This record gives sequence, C-alpha cells and structure tokens, in this order.
Amino acid sequence: MAEEFNQDLEQQVTAVTADYGEEQIQVLEGLEAVRKRPGMYIGSTDARGLHHLVYEIVDNSVDEALAGYCKEILVTLKADGSVTVQDDGRGFPVGMHPKMHRPAVEVCLTVLHAGGKFGGGGYKVSGGLHGVGASVVNALSQHFTVTVYQNGKVYQQEYSRGKYLYDLKVIGETDRTGTTIQFWPDVKSEENPEGIFETGDFEYETLRNRLREMAFLNKGIRIIFRDERGETPKEHDFCFEGGLREFVKFLNQHKQVLFPEPIYTEGMKDGILVEMAMQYNDSYAENVYSFANNIATPDGGTHLVGFNTALTRAINDYGRRYKILKDSEPNLKGEDVRESLTAIISIKMEDPQFESQTKSKLGSGQVRGVVDSLVTEELSTYLEENPTVAKAIVNRCVDAQRAREAARKARETVRRKTVLESGSMPGKLADCSERDPSKCEIFMVEGDSAGGSAKEGRDRHFQAILPLRGKILNVEKVRLDRALDNAEIRAMITAFGCGFGDQFDESKLRYHRIVCMTDADVDGAHIRILLLTFFYRFMRPLVEKGYVYAAMPPLYKVTKGKTERYVYDDDELQRLLDEIGREPKPEIQRYKGLGEMSSEQLWMTTMNPETRSMMRITPNDAMEADRLFTLLMGDDVEPRKVFIQENSDLVKDLDV
Repeated sequence: MAEEFNQDLEQQVTAVTADYGEEQIQVLEGLEAVRKRPGMYIGSTDARGLHHLVYEIVDNSVDEALAGYCKEILVTLKADGSVTVQDDGRGFPVGMHPKMHRPAVEVCLTVLHAGGKFGGGGYKVSGGLHGVGASVVNALSQHFTVTVYQNGKVYQQEYSRGKYLYDLKVIGETDRTGTTIQFWPDVKSEENPEGIFETGDFEYETLRNRLREMAFLNKGIRIIFRDERGETPKEHDFCFEGGLREFVKFLNQHKQVLFPEPIYTEGMKDGILVEMAMQYNDSYAENVYSFANNIATPDGGTHLVGFNTALTRAINDYGRRYKILKDSEPNLKGEDVRESLTAIISIKMEDPQFESQTKSKLGSGQVRGVVDSLVTEELSTYLEENPTVAKAIVNRCVDAQRAREAARKARETVRRKTVLESGSMPGKLADCSERDPSKCEIFMVEGDSAGGSAKEGRDRHFQAILPLRGKILNVEKVRLDRALDNAEIRAMITAFGCGFGDQFDESKLRYHRIVCMTDADVDGAHIRILLLTFFYRFMRPLVEKGYVYAAMPPLYKVTKGKTERYVYDDDELQRLLDEIGREPKPEIQRYKGLGEMSSEQLWMTTMNPETRSMMRITPNDAMEADRLFTLLMGDDVEPRKVFIQENSDLVKDLDV
C-alpha cells in the first residue's frame, strides 16, 4: 500500500514551482526537545504561549504572501477549542523528500528546523521562528491535521503530539491550491495531566489585534478572522491597500493630527526593503514602532537607530536652513523630534540577525545605513515640498525642546523639595520595615478614611500605605513639567524611588508590588484609570514589567446567622444566594467604599496575601494600550461616547 502510494506521488508531483519544491526543504534536527522545554520555543505555556501557536501558523501563510503566492488567509476559532488557518498559497510540498524518504509536508511538520527558510531557496523573506513554527505547533498539539490542496488533489495527514497517525493520503480532488491546518492545543486537565498549556482559552481581542497588525504590515493581503464560539459568531475582515499609511492613521484615529496624510516612503537598497510612515499629533507621547520581517521589535535595533538618526538630522537641517532654529539655540535632540510622533518603521530582508532569542531587537548592522539614507532622502524632500507642514513640525519640536528644559528644572526642583539624597519620604507615607524590594508592596489609597483603615490593618513588615487626596491630574494631555506640579504625583515618584521618564531606574524601585486600592464604584474606577494613565505615560516600565496591580475589594458582605461571606461581583452574589438559600433572607451589605470597612475587614478581604485577590496590570499590546488610553482619557468626546455605548452591556450594576 505504501509502495503504491509513493509511486503515485512520484507520478503526480513534479515540483510545486521551480523555486519551492521538495529539494528546498532542508533538515537540521528532530523534535524531541520541544515538549520537554516548550518555553524555549514559544516563550511560555500560559496564555501568551498559547496565542503564539496561532501566530506561527499564520506566519507561514504570510510568508507565502510575501513570496507572491498567497492573497487570502482565513483564521477561525472553532467551538471545539481548535483553531484553523487556511490560505490560498502553493501548499506544502507533498512529494518525497530526497534525504528523509518521507513526504516533504510530513518532514516540515515533524522535524525541527525543516522548512523552506534555511538557504534552500524556498523563501527570500520570512518571519516566525525561522521555520521551526509549524513543527513546534504540531509537537505541542494534542491533535493536528494538515490538508494540502495541490496538483488537482487534496492530501491529508493527522498527528498527535508531533507524531503522525497515518501516512499522507489523497482524500479528494480540487481545483484550488493552498494549505489548511487545524490544531487542538495540548492543554493540561484532570483527564490530560501530561498536557502542556495552562489554558486553552483563546482571547478574541488578542488575536484580532495581532491579525490586524499583520494585515497593516503587508498591504493588500486579506486576513479574515472568525470566532465561531458562543451564541453570536464574530468576524473581522482585514485588508489594507494603504499598508503603513493606514496603520498610522488607525493609531492616530482619536488624536488631532498636525497634517492629514502620513509621510510615507518605501524603497529597496542592498536587498533590504524599507517602509516608513509617520505623522505628528496633538498628544505628548512618542509612539514609534519597529518591525523586521513582520516581527515586532519592541527593543528597537539597527532599523530604529537609522530612522531616529535620519529624523533628527532632517528636521535640524531644515530648521537651520530656514532660520526656525535660531543660531543661539542648540540642536534639537532625538526626544524632541519624536514627541507627539506616531511612526512605523518596517524592514524586510533575507536572514535578519536578532540580538536575543526573543527577537526583540534587530542586530543586522547593514540595516542602519540603508534606513538612514532612504528616510533622510524622503523626509528632506517632503519638508522642502511642504513648507507649511515643515514649519509646523519644526515649531512643535522646538516647543518640545523648551518643555524638556522646563521639565529638567522641575525635576531638579522635585529632587530638592523631597531631598531624595537624604532618604526623605513623603510625610503621609506609612512605610514598611522590610528593605528587600521583592518582598515589599505599597498600596495607593484614596481618602483619609480608607487610608486610616489600611494603615491599621496592614502588615507593617512588608506593606506600605500612601494615601492620596482626591483624583490625581489626568496626564494624558500634559507634558512632564506640568505633571510634576501635582503634589500627589510627586509623592508617588518620591515613594517609589525609581525616577521617571527617560531617567527611570528599575534597580532603585523600592516596592515590587504597586497596588491601586480604590473603591469598587465608578469614582474608584476613575481614580484607578488616572493612576494607570500616569504609570503608563511617565513610568511605563512599571506596567510593562508587571509591578502594577489593582486590588479587588468586595462589593458585598452577606451575613446569615453567624456566617459572614464576602462577595466580589453580582454573579458571585447570585451563586452564593442559590447556595445558602434565599429563605430565610440573609442580610446583604453593599459596600460603597473602602472606608466603610473596619481595618480587620480590609485586611481579610483585600490585603491579606492568603485570602485576597489582585489583578496584575500588563499591556499585552502596547499599541492597543496607547489607543485605549487616548480614547478613554483624551479630549475627543465622541469616540469615548461610542465606546461606552458599545460596551454598556458589560456593566451590570452601575452605581451613579
């Protein structure tokens, strides 16, 4: 049977194309280590690693699109917990591999580092994990099915935890080409104790944001995302002919922009394709994002250095040439020309070099000069041809320079006032005795009443309390010098000890848990978002590195006889009432604020590490976080109104 099948394959399959056939599949090593150390390949086995599985399969389809063979990708979350990724590319090669003597598609999916991305000529540009993606997903899936449409035939093979269940077989005929992959992640459970992942719940918004980003980065590619879970299926259809131009417009959609159309350039030099789009807005935040072969590089690298250098030089040259920058004034610095800027820099090249396994920083040296020259040429030409916009840009950058100097003076004033060098802390801070930051936590508490209960109820050994008076300044639309005028903000900066802005020093952070402890009502939520806005805009590493938490105080105390239970949301209240019986009726106390609790109650429900619940605040998607902060805290009212209307069903008990 196998011999007949092999002969049939050899007769039916010549080569998919001249540049991507069985001979381009290079074999390096096997799959044995993947299930033992999954974190080495996908980063983690939590929700982040789970979603990475989808990205790896989609990356393969996008690579087909970059090679010019794929136009449409369909990603579907199935009700049975599986994910399917379907494309209209060439399809995995199905002929026999010359060295492995197995079908090439099977080799790709069962052997680590087997793929068309290792010098075999299959791909000039690719993202993902350099070809290990599909095989790693297979190894970490309880079940995995690949269906290939090629040469008028439909081929299929199934796998379990990386091992094939039967030989590749023909299951039908077709007039299309492409690949469909369906996989069920190997999730731990009582029935499956040998599973890999802690959760199998795919987050719709997380996947939606990444797929939308991929469509922006690859203009003209259509990516359809469907969620068939739940009673009401959801679907998004992403296709952006404008590419990065539309990406920048999307990021600036809730901001007032300095000029209507983003500045854009695209060019090829030394085999490196460079795309850049940029646009200034009315915020004071810098939002510059970089990508290499569709891989986000949050730590930047040579492409970002090239862009920053070109941007700073071009704006300084124009400002000097037309006397907008006076002879007595110093040159603008990089931080001055990037304030209020939204920009995307994307490069695509063969075999990019990264500085770490996580690929967060591009290290390819030749990229810097290529990006520098292309961006300098395009931006200089744009400024010359658009003098009104050019003058507005330079003037805004000069304002940023002056504000930076004002912020420097304000920073020095803050230091003098708090006498940080002598170890002085804010007078209202009730500090803890522990000096190991990893064991310390500080609670930001609004109001004297709640602050008093927290101080009395805390464990003084490792818990510090900083009471705040009222709502802090909304820093979304102010520069640093203005933020430093706020006494509550100065108190937090002093207490944390780690500095802020470009002088943030993680090693000096005095508490590794910074807890926003506010009332469980609308006002409390507003205070919490004001705090988070400050942290995200001026002390972003606190959020990015997981130091910021939100306390979760109870909404109700339910008393029946001598039994007291604390309840944290309305759904839990109903479940408890069903459990204990509604007759005779229990006594239900609705907490309006933390100040209504005694110190003992506050400790037991909200502060005791043994019994409390806390939510860690993390920006899973920096772009989406920035967009939401602008939407919720910015000046533009109408988008916020629409957001509230669209999400009103999430609020079950609004206390106004």
